[in-house]
Amino acid sequence: MEFEQSFKREENEPERLLNPFLHIWIKPRQVIRQILNSNSKKYVILLAMIGGFAKSLDQASTRGAGDTLGYPCIFLGALIGGTIGGIIGLYILSWLIKWTGKAVGGKGSFEEIKTAIAWSNVPVMWALILWIPEIILFGQELFTSTTPIIDSNLSLTIALISFGLIEVIIGVWTFVISLKCIAEAQKFSAWKALGNVILSGLAIIVPLLIIILGITWAM
Repeated sequence: MEFEQSFKREENEPERLLNPFLHIWIKPRQVIRQILNSNSKKYVILLAMIGGFAKSLDQASTRGAGDTLGYPCIFLGALIGGTIGGIIGLYILSWLIKWTGKAVGGKGSFEEIKTAIAWSNVPVMWALILWIPEIILFGQELFTSTTPIIDSNLSLTIALISFGLIEVIIGVWTFVISLKCIAEAQKFSAWKALGNVILSGLAIIVPLLIIILGITWAM
């Protein structure tokens, strides 16, 4: 009798709310379902801007933007161009995911998919913290194609490799999280979400290849 009363109390208790900024790492589907059920649009645009800013910094580092620009200018450019690009990219990707998702049984609305994609940027947001010690340790060479100071210092080289490994791990897990977020919005499995993402990529790549080949043959 006592057990039954205890069970009924637990059954009637409201479901514990998850902190989306923390639990997205381990319970992405539950977090997205909680957000979608609440019909909340909070932070969607902000998260898209943060994601765009982070990706812009990564591209600047990979392309050696520091060969011609100082890192303050790079950060300013990423803050302006990256945030705008993040918003535009969110809308384009959401539309592509919704459109191509129909082929694999996707049932999510545009707003649901947009919300899911935006919230999958949370790990990217946390990863931005890594830029603080990286800038302190590596300075301008974080964005240059040549790194003579880092190359001549074993400690800096080990630190750079360590940061790189951490970023790779976060990047892989962020991709997994994004698949689970899309899957929840589309109401299918993470594997189908992977197919949905691949189809979205093909929807861009195939027309571009056709245009390029057409121009090449015309010449």
